[in-house]
Amino acid sequence: MITGLVTEFTKLAHATVVRVTSVLIVLGISLICSSMLFAVHTDDPQLAAKLGPLIDPGGWAGYFAVAVQVTGAAGLVGYGVVLSWLFSREFADGTIAGLFAIPVSRRTLAAAKLVVYLTWGAVTAAALLLALILLGLAAGLGPIPADVVPWMGRQFALSLFSIVIATPAAWAATVGRSVLAGIATAIVILVTSQVSVLTGAGGWYPFATPALWAIHSDMAVTPLQLSLIAPVVAAAVALTLQSWKNLQLDR
Repeated sequence: MITGLVTEFTKLAHATVVRVTSVLIVLGISLICSSMLFAVHTDDPQLAAKLGPLIDPGGWAGYFAVAVQVTGAAGLVGYGVVLSWLFSREFADGTIAGLFAIPVSRRTLAAAKLVVYLTWGAVTAAALLLALILLGLAAGLGPIPADVVPWMGRQFALSLFSIVIATPAAWAATVGRSVLAGIATAIVILVTSQVSVLTGAGGWYPFATPALWAIHSDMAVTPLQLSLIAPVVAAAVALTLQSWKNLQLDR
């Protein structure tokens, strides 16, 4: 397992796609949210309506309310891209055959990929929260009030939820042997989550529940509904590990 972890961490650290995606997640999301603060003082009623939480309640609370909305969509796709790349790069580079000759089992390698992905994801989630705080201070929001701390917690928790609910992309990238299969799966998860929310079933759709919980602090998202995420993620991980165990060179 240690050998697999070292190998996968090395691949991750030198991958351009990971670096670019990390920048887009951390700086992209935080810059989008902070730049919107400069449009708050507007006399345009239509623009004011679009800014929503930045005007009401405004301040740090409105800033983080917007941040969780952006993170709920952009974060999921960003994490899905890196996860898909991790599990499809051997197929794209033509190095999959070499994995059959090394003493580390393919199932162990897949597990190492997941550990590396989760570690990278947690680091980017923390970096995103820090970037949001620093840019909020730079934009003149002032000291962070105590009642905003829960919003900061929701922001960080939503990032972590987004990391784990993207795991079906790993299985799709493995079965499809393509990064596009994994990315498409992440996009499908995002779209179906939006549809479930519009139809009123979002609370019972595990992929939509984290965003609902984070965005709507007054919405009753029950612990039972949040707990449904665990079996879904566990199933995705199990399918991924089994798929890597059963990999065949002729397919």
